[in-house]
Amino acid sequence: MKINRRQMLSLSAGAALFSIAGHRSTWADVPAAEKRIMDFAGGKTPASGKITLTAPEIAENGNTVPISVNVESAMTGGDMVDSVIIIADGNPNPEVATFHFTALSGTAVATTRMRLAKTQNVIAVAKMADGSVFMDKKEVKVTIGGCGG
Repeated sequence: MKINRRQMLSLSAGAALFSIAGHRSTWADVPAAEKRIMDFAGGKTPASGKITLTAPEIAENGNTVPISVNVESAMTGGDMVDSVIIIADGNPNPEVATFHFTALSGTAVATTRMRLAKTQNVIAVAKMADGSVFMDKKEVKVTIGGCGG
């Protein structure tokens, strides 16, 4: 079977469109990220306060975006932080990291780097030993290629 130039161009264009359309369908959506937050929070609506998310307002490179979380806590009794989850609501897999703390941690502070696919919200949610849940959110603008954004 011989393929002429016109057929080859048609097949190439079709493959490119299929690739783009298929790739776009893998982006996470905000409702999926919100559902993950509600699952982590046990159905409770997270309150503001106690947790501070530090992230750059503008990330020049989405491949390595530094973030840190700090939860104000005495780390004893009901005021102890059980875990903190980091969500990026525009990434293909919105759950970026989960940090678990114990009384031996001393403080509930964590720092990491993450990859952001495009400009999006980064959300940190802290679950306390007494069942309370706190959240902080920052928008990070990605200017060049993290995951193609």
